Amino acid sequence: MKFKFLILSLISLLISCTSKTNSSEFIEKAAGRYYFNADEIIEVTFNEDNKLLIKWRNQNLEPLKVNDSSFYVRELNEKLIFNTSEDKIELAEKREHEGEKYVFKKLKKGEKTPSEHLAEGNFEAALKGYKTIKEKDSLNPVIRERNMNRLGYQYLRKDEFENALNVFKINIELYPNSSNTYDSTADAYTRMKDTVNAIEYYKKALAINPENRSSKRALEKLTSKDDE
Repeated sequence: MKFKFLILSLISLLISCTSKTNSSEFIEKAAGRYYFNADEIIEVTFNEDNKLLIKWRNQNLEPLKVNDSSFYVRELNEKLIFNTSEDKIELAEKREHEGEKYVFKKLKKGEKTPSEHLAEGNFEAALKGYKTIKEKDSLNPVIRERNMNRLGYQYLRKDEFENALNVFKINIELYPNSSNTYDSTADAYTRMKDTVNAIEYYKKALAINPENRSSKRALEKLTSKDDE
């Protein structure tokens, strides 16, 4: 606790000795969107007083300027170091990072994350983006099967059926041998009252795993309706 207080006091002292104004050159180079992870964004903007602002995970943060390239984010207890010549932000090293280095690279103009392509209904671009993530790092949490599945059901709960289907079908492309990905796709078709496709995908799920109880129950329910 004393250590944290000492750090905060030191940062406050540095801030008090630093000009609060950001140069027009810095503003031009620093403003933009940075990858927080392979599918998530940190957005850096400046207000009418040239104060740096950050939007991240639906939070609007107002970092404190430490020097011409460093800003302290009080809510996160992190110091951001801007390297505008290389279009990136780094987290200052500290004990909690255990020697790891965190670097956030700036997106190119017009560049979008896979989830942003998904939200716009651009299936092919989203699929390409997620496949690229898997090629670079097959263990990346962004493209874990259960995480993608969770995203699909989030869309489904909001009745955004096309987006839900796109996510589930991307999950099938990423994990073609998973029974669960087909089961989830069938669930989406069931919600859409598309019985033909729902039955097809439940059968595909069972072809991979005949013991998939969720698919068994759903398929029995749908086929019994057809027999009535």
